[in-house]
Amino acid sequence: MIPEESFGSTENRMQSAGLALEELLVTAQKQDCLTIGIYESAKLLNADPDSVVLCVLAADDKDDVALQIHFTLLQSFCCDSGITILRVSGVQRLRQLLLGAVDANRNQEEHGDLHCMLVTNPQADHCRLQEVGTYCQESRRLDQWVPELVLQER
Repeated sequence: MIPEESFGSTENRMQSAGLALEELLVTAQKQDCLTIGIYESAKLLNADPDSVVLCVLAADDKDDVALQIHFTLLQSFCCDSGITILRVSGVQRLRQLLLGAVDANRNQEEHGDLHCMLVTNPQADHCRLQEVGTYCQESRRLDQWVPELVLQER
């Protein structure tokens, strides 16, 4: 087994993976390869799971029981389909990135919720997708079944 130190410090790995994820999501959105929202994501997973390469589940409130039930179902489906899953906290940062400063204050229903996002194109900033995937693999090796990241507001 490779020692954890060879991967760099946990904090540095998380920060690097967080930046890679941010860039990946922005690029995927520009390339129309990002599905946003739990309902929209479930529809896509049902219709074409083979097109999905990454599932991002975002929540700051772990006490939201309904959301956690949705996450459990999505995680199960993604695991069965071989889709990489990443849990993220920092929904406000995602809102800044994907909806912009002006839209961040609007009702989130206009754009769908940001609790679930699917990246659907393997070519969407491939090096960033690979970096996020590597972080997820390393986290699973360290017994973290569903890798987690904290996105920092800027």
